[in-house]
Amino acid sequence: MTDLMPPPAYLAFDPAGRRLRLDPHEPAFFLNPYEAYAFLHGAANVFFWEDYGFWCFGGFDDVNRLLRDRRFGRQNPAGIPDSRGVGQDRSHLAAFDGIEANSMLELEPPVHTRLRTLVNRAFVSRQVERLRPRVEALANELIDRFEPNGVDLLPAFASPLPITIIAEMLGVPVAMAPQLLDWSHQIVAMYMHGRTRETEETANRAARDFSDFLRGYVTERRKQPGDDLLSLLIAAQEDGQRLSEDELVSSAILLLNAGHEATVHQTGNAVRSILAQGGDPSRFFTTPEATAATVEECLRFDAPLHMFLRYAYEEIEVQPGIVLKRGDKIALLLGMANRDPSAFAAPQAFNPGRADQKNVSFGAGIHFCIGAPLARLELQVSLKTLFERRPKLRLAEEPRFRDSYHFHGLERLAVAF
Repeated sequence: MTDLMPPPAYLAFDPAGRRLRLDPHEPAFFLNPYEAYAFLHGAANVFFWEDYGFWCFGGFDDVNRLLRDRRFGRQNPAGIPDSRGVGQDRSHLAAFDGIEANSMLELEPPVHTRLRTLVNRAFVSRQVERLRPRVEALANELIDRFEPNGVDLLPAFASPLPITIIAEMLGVPVAMAPQLLDWSHQIVAMYMHGRTRETEETANRAARDFSDFLRGYVTERRKQPGDDLLSLLIAAQEDGQRLSEDELVSSAILLLNAGHEATVHQTGNAVRSILAQGGDPSRFFTTPEATAATVEECLRFDAPLHMFLRYAYEEIEVQPGIVLKRGDKIALLLGMANRDPSAFAAPQAFNPGRADQKNVSFGAGIHFCIGAPLARLELQVSLKTLFERRPKLRLAEEPRFRDSYHFHGLERLAVAF
């Protein structure tokens, strides 16, 4: 330990037992988790995070490998009632649990395979590429509406773009976007550390209302199919099997939530990262190749999702002395893996031209983000358009990250022109 950097004052680390005490709500941490990550990369890439109660993996190779290891999965082998509930009674979470029970993100093969095959047809790269003109037009429309002196980019640009695109894809009214966002935020709050009974009840109401809203649209699309994603999901078959209505609703909610939540955070994080480099930001977007490389570096440098949970499906010795039992949870720290000095040269530097460009921000394996092609396209088009239209854009105040370590995103992004 004498050769290691000293630990930040807000954490305690026991090297003998590889045990970490660190409150994820500590401002010094959630505002800049990379300081803690840098220390932990030197001390131990694998550690038991006492505040959560499970083993965490932060090395790039470990995370990449464990995302693909079929001895782990998202589906709790004990069923939905697990330690995520406050207490044992989950009767107040019936609507939320109903969505989770049919969500491909929480399921494993063979059900996951069938659901993903049916849904994936709308998200393959050639389908998504057709959206490029619409994304560019929408980005320009939003920029045209900016106040002349400056705006908060999150509500003015980062949020409306992806929610509009995914609503149009699904065929639900874009005018409903604010309500869809509210429901989504309330449901996503279930995955945060230290949630309360009030959080759970609010999420359950949102799940119920969201489901009821979508069931109404599913009924309409059955009668009058269109060329939207809901109609496609209703018609899709695989070996003669269709999605049930519950599976349809869960898939639509997952696509709406995932189709904007991470993209909003990544857009804000990317703008902050690019502006921190100084100079003319449009220099990062001179060619399609440069634009794509810049987006990949933004995904690596400041990812929107930092913790991804999995369950062990059998007794596994993941490392000498670390034995997991069936049903034990582990956390894969995506943001930490993306800054691993054993995987990247100068990991703390923002360098779109790096030769070792890679990241685990979209995951890997069978749960690799189904919306990754859409997210990449939205980021490439929106960031390029923003900085070409507003090359003198600058921060009006220092952005602050939200107290939501799991989902790493800004609470405000005030810029001036």
